[in-house]
Amino acid sequence: RKDMSKVKYACDFDKSVLINNFENRGWQCVAPDEEWNFYWATVHNVRNIFSVENGYRLSDDQVLNHFPNHYELTRKDLMVKNIKRYRRDLEREGNPLAEKDDTGRYVHLDFIPITFMMPQDYNLFAEEFKKHPTSTWIMKPCGKARGIGIFLINKLSQLKKWSRDGKAGGFQAVSAKDTYVISKYIENPLLIGGKKFDLRIYVLVTSFRPLKAYLYQLGFCRFCTVKYTPSSQDLDNMFAHLTNVSIQKHGNEYNAVHGGKWTVQNLRTFLEGTRGKAVSDRLFDDMNWLIIHSLKAVSSVMANDRHCFECYGYDIIIDNNLKPWLIEVNASPSLSSTTSHDRVMKHKLINDVINIVIPPGEGPDVRWSKVPARENLGHFDLLYDEELAQMDFLASERGKAGFPRSAATAVGSRGAGIRGSMSGGGGSGFSVSSGGSASGTWK
Repeated sequence: RKDMSKVKYACDFDKSVLINNFENRGWQCVAPDEEWNFYWATVHNVRNIFSVENGYRLSDDQVLNHFPNHYELTRKDLMVKNIKRYRRDLEREGNPLAEKDDTGRYVHLDFIPITFMMPQDYNLFAEEFKKHPTSTWIMKPCGKARGIGIFLINKLSQLKKWSRDGKAGGFQAVSAKDTYVISKYIENPLLIGGKKFDLRIYVLVTSFRPLKAYLYQLGFCRFCTVKYTPSSQDLDNMFAHLTNVSIQKHGNEYNAVHGGKWTVQNLRTFLEGTRGKAVSDRLFDDMNWLIIHSLKAVSSVMANDRHCFECYGYDIIIDNNLKPWLIEVNASPSLSSTTSHDRVMKHKLINDVINIVIPPGEGPDVRWSKVPARENLGHFDLLYDEELAQMDFLASERGKAGFPRSAATAVGSRGAGIRGSMSGGGGSGFSVSSGGSASGTWK
């Protein structure tokens, strides 16, 4: 066993949920430019470490908290681009996962709202808008977080005015490097107590090739402080539309005790009571499915450095049909605590992350498989393990349920349907820790 006082950590954030975890382990604090074993860095500093000019060589006893090009998943435009490419690639292969319905929608991979890049896709967007002239769209700058620069439109003239203002320098967020995405607004969100909410789900990825991902059980819902009305005159009231805590805490109705949050367990219990267990299970299965395929969509382009792990914050909105939609993925989910419950949960999250990425009782070691024993997973569940999935697939009978080899046999609580299959030889690497049932992941 390694003497823990010899493990050196560097940290770019003055956050108690991080520092307390490192100090509880007896680790020593060092500066980022000194010899560290574990570095919790900003995305900017991780990019510098991996930049060609830097020529920095990491040794086997060094790990850090971002993949070099995490932005393939966490930049709004690149995430959409990669998911669209993934669907096209599967279609080209004739993979049943890419099946479409009569209207041209993907049956199994329709989990992001219709989205266009601005300004380059303006004509495509205008065409789509004219098909649905009463629709509302949400415009977001690609490089910003925490709800900055977001606005809603329901007329083409608003977009034309925005682009004119931008050219005149009246809109400070527009620059050559700051493209926007415009997405069809989910106009039928599931409301609880008349209020809109979204889900923040934490997902830990320890490897992209092969894909290994863990899902955190203690995700939460963030509620808007103002009741939601889909009427157009309310488009400017962001308290009704955006759930970002950084926006909501400035609203008059914000509650500092619970911070406008519910746990995922509260949500599940509520939905089982109001909609029934079967549809609730299906929703949570669908969320697992969405997360796995968003990760698979970037796994081929991600620089899979074995010194890296990453804890992503997934933002998901559920519509009134209990269909989940992926809104965005955050590379640096906020570790500030708005409530005491929040602080406890985030402290556990970091503790559990460290227990998965570092061998038990040891210091960082990239030769380690990052597959801890189940009792060391804390509040994480194994969501997907590509190696296990492929072994399961090879061991199972080929071509079960009449699908070609590239679509594996079903696992999870969906029975032998295509949705249980993971493209490219998946199998019960899907949510193994919950007995193969995806819905069991969210206990």
